[in-house]
Amino acid sequence: MYKKRKIRKQAKRNFILLTLIIFISVVGIKLVDDYLYQQTYEYKLLQINYSLDEIKIIEKELEDKQIDSLLTKDYNPNLTKIIINKYFIYNNLDRYSNYANENKDIDLNKIISLVNVNRDRDFYKEPIKNNYKDEKLMLVNKYYYLDKDYEPENIITTTGTYSYANNSLNEETYNAYQELYDAAKSDGYTILIVSSYRNYEYQEELWNERKALYGTRKADEYAARAGHSEHQTGYALDVADFYDTNDKFGDTKSYLWMKDNAHKYGFILRYPKDKEDITGYSYEPWHYRYVGKETANKIFKENITFDEYYAYYLNKEVN
Repeated sequence: MYKKRKIRKQAKRNFILLTLIIFISVVGIKLVDDYLYQQTYEYKLLQINYSLDEIKIIEKELEDKQIDSLLTKDYNPNLTKIIINKYFIYNNLDRYSNYANENKDIDLNKIISLVNVNRDRDFYKEPIKNNYKDEKLMLVNKYYYLDKDYEPENIITTTGTYSYANNSLNEETYNAYQELYDAAKSDGYTILIVSSYRNYEYQEELWNERKALYGTRKADEYAARAGHSEHQTGYALDVADFYDTNDKFGDTKSYLWMKDNAHKYGFILRYPKDKEDITGYSYEPWHYRYVGKETANKIFKENITFDEYYAYYLNKEVN
């Protein structure tokens, strides 16, 4: 009898011990699970007030190091709308938000395009030297500049067949233009080069003349300051229809042909209509830039400017 009571007592102790072990194990596992969950991006982003739906987008669109950086910032209600944009650049995230706060009437997608091309900064105020390795893809505008002593390579004089007198171009550009000219000619259009390579000094004289006539603001709308002109690269040219007596290339059938075909030969319309806020220049249907066929076709297909292309595809930096 005593032996049975002892066995039952021992079994009871064993049961209690086992129950205690199970309880401690369950609690321990729960604590470990809680700790591990607290290390996840989901948990950390929830603490900043992002919703689960937002977190799914964040984890899909951003790299780990970008999310780590995001954890140091306050909740951004526009974040997911920004990062799903095709041309989103993480380095510009704070600038997107700041510019959006200052310009609440501008669409968020437009905000991204504007900030990517530096339009949240003043023209000419903090110039950036452009020394991109491929000369035909150098961006030269009201932010990016070329040195006073910069001279492009392989500049050759054009012939009277393809241009008016006193023009010269980068050789690759000129060869491509001859192909374009011949194709246009076979379709019944005669499109000649009227202005092409200009050195720093020439552009300086041109801009100063406009400034004297119209003032700084108007001069900046229609001409680039010295060092900021694409013509200094040797890859830019202005064209005209030989038969256009009104000197309005944008109203000619030749312009329509260029609009549909220039990219096939490596040229882009540099300052398109309705893109003035992106390029910083008034619409110029006569001004074309040689960038090579691959780049020109991509710009044409995506309906973007060279400024946008450069920012996203050539100068994009990811934290």
